[in-house]
Amino acid sequence: MSPKNKSLSAQRLAWRITTAIMAHGLASSGAQAQSSNAPPAAAATATNQPAKLPEVVVTGTQDSYKTQHSALPKLPEPLRDTPQSITVVPRELMDDQHTTTLRDALRNVAGISIAAGEGSSQGDNLTIRGFSARSDIFLDGMRDFGSYYRDPFNLERVEVLEGPSGILFGRGSTGGVVEQDPKTPQLREFVNGSVSFGTDLTKRGTLDLNEPLPEIGTNTALRLDVMGTDAQVAQRDVAENRRFGVAPTLAFGLGTPTRLTLSYFHQSEADTPDYGVPWLLNTPAPVPRENYYGFRDDYLNIGVDVATIKLEHDFSDDLTLRDQARFANYTRNFRITEPQLTNTSMSMPFDQSYVTRNELGGHSTESYLWDQFDVKAHFESGPVEDTIITGVEGGRETSDPTRFKYSGVPTTTLLDPNENQDFSGTTADSTVITTTAYSFGIYLIDILKLGEHWQLVGGTRWDYFDASFRQAVAPVSAYDQVISEPSWRAGLVYKPVPEGAIYFDYGTSFDPSAEALSLSAATAALPPEKNETYELGAKWDFLAGALSVRGALFRIEQLNAREPDPNDPLLDVLAGDERVDGVNLEVTGRLTRSWKIFANYSYMRSELVSSGDYKYAVGGPLANVPENTAGLWSTLALPWKLEVGAGFNFVDRRYASFTRRAVNGLLEEAPSYGTLSAMLKYHATHHMDLQANVYNLTDQPYYDGIHPGHVIPGAGVSALFSVNFKF
Repeated sequence: MSPKNKSLSAQRLAWRITTAIMAHGLASSGAQAQSSNAPPAAAATATNQPAKLPEVVVTGTQDSYKTQHSALPKLPEPLRDTPQSITVVPRELMDDQHTTTLRDALRNVAGISIAAGEGSSQGDNLTIRGFSARSDIFLDGMRDFGSYYRDPFNLERVEVLEGPSGILFGRGSTGGVVEQDPKTPQLREFVNGSVSFGTDLTKRGTLDLNEPLPEIGTNTALRLDVMGTDAQVAQRDVAENRRFGVAPTLAFGLGTPTRLTLSYFHQSEADTPDYGVPWLLNTPAPVPRENYYGFRDDYLNIGVDVATIKLEHDFSDDLTLRDQARFANYTRNFRITEPQLTNTSMSMPFDQSYVTRNELGGHSTESYLWDQFDVKAHFESGPVEDTIITGVEGGRETSDPTRFKYSGVPTTTLLDPNENQDFSGTTADSTVITTTAYSFGIYLIDILKLGEHWQLVGGTRWDYFDASFRQAVAPVSAYDQVISEPSWRAGLVYKPVPEGAIYFDYGTSFDPSAEALSLSAATAALPPEKNETYELGAKWDFLAGALSVRGALFRIEQLNAREPDPNDPLLDVLAGDERVDGVNLEVTGRLTRSWKIFANYSYMRSELVSSGDYKYAVGGPLANVPENTAGLWSTLALPWKLEVGAGFNFVDRRYASFTRRAVNGLLEEAPSYGTLSAMLKYHATHHMDLQANVYNLTDQPYYDGIHPGHVIPGAGVSALFSVNFKF
């Protein structure tokens, strides 16, 4: 490329960034389109086809909140014809709600409940259909292993696949998985972004820039996403979240048979962490919502770096090869205070009670080196169509955490904690661990269509998992675990009409005790836990495909859950049987051209069916499983360039741990709650929106993240005001 062409490209890119950031010209789109510095394509659009811009916007939002297909290559059929409950939270919904965390995006999905940080494992902790999914979060089809709080600034959408998905993802996925679908380059120029300020002192800015690069190749484009956030938590004193992220992606060969994508993702955090309030017997301590029991200089510093290269080639419309390789590195450095009430303090009057500060601290580095290779082939013979997807994947994962133990940490009062106390505790190493795991998986998925009405889906996968665990601090220990395990899936789909499908699905998965790259003497020799699911459901499209209604009955059962050996408490055995039966309903799409809806409901009945050690808990509910969860978000376009939105989120009561009833008679319970939210958007010009979001509109007190050691109050009422721009 000549120096002159390089200069022109740089000037054009600089012009687009400057236009996005500067406020000048936003109120007069016509004047900007006629600017002599504007790209010729933009000027031609404004001059020759002035009526087409709003038409493009309408077409792009025609199926608002409704998604036709999964982004996963392993699920090639439309979601309507896929025999599994899959909920997609689209970018447009996240923008309307002005979502700033993955957790908030997932509140739109019934059947998911939020858990608090577990011990020294921070980040997104979720329960899906009754089972923990902390290790079941994926990014573009690959495991996103790190313990961090994910920001959706670079995501096009979030998919939740409910039920065991062993044939798709390998180990884990007992109740389901969360798949993050990142934004990708496109062959058109645009700059989008927002600047936001909140009543909880939130300051946030995002930029989404896409630039075709014809100087490099006619089908080459760059997409760059940037985010910066500094936010406190309404009515939670001291806690603060500070995040920065950048995600550039360069794509070659867009729209051609051979496509190469290079992407990098970085997110850093420097938070003042919050482990909430202590339990008082079996309820959250009745203290003011703003009470903070940690130290002002508590910290959680996290760094995430993910580099990915993906190559795809279409030999024909019926044969595609794909290979994706990734290296990821996650670092964490933390000191966090968990407030606890001892038996002595609980027996004292409230105004004389003291809280013990259980200090959690350490640092860790995790890494992930992985490769996926798959082939998709399609065959037709008369009324029979057959799609086969087969592949291999494998790699190396490491986790090297060092955890500290503390002594001499000062207590604080229950009613009036002092976060400004000097931290006078002394530190010593508690554990110094090195874990390395090698994995390999091979799978085959077959989708057979028999005419217009019937479809059979079958799949199998075999996984090899080899984990090596080393503890360097006394008592020094070393454990190895090798697992070789198959997974299965079978589904039947009946389509009485093109717009609807009725299906039945059966699937399995497995959970090694080293699933999260940790082992102990109690678990090293155990085979994996095994899970299975049955699901009967229906999916139907109405209003010419604009509205989707889905419902399912399901059962998930963990057939051999780990629990302590009744005869030797130092060992675990596979003696438990845990089950969740439920129903979920979902309505997404458009009721009219200007009325969008995203609604769902889930009922779950969880039960410890049998147990070797926790016999008194048999028949009781599982941890963090609300019987009822529901969510609704709806927006309506009004005259005068206005758009309004409102919604609610309901979570039934939950228990922090079902096993405690067998130990001390306590079953710590977080009460049910419902929160309301609202949105008002003013479309000032084709290029700028003014938006206001209000969260927890009624200032409802509630408990959001629960854990047997602590419980975290939800945020109080807050408002976020944003200026959104797009060019």
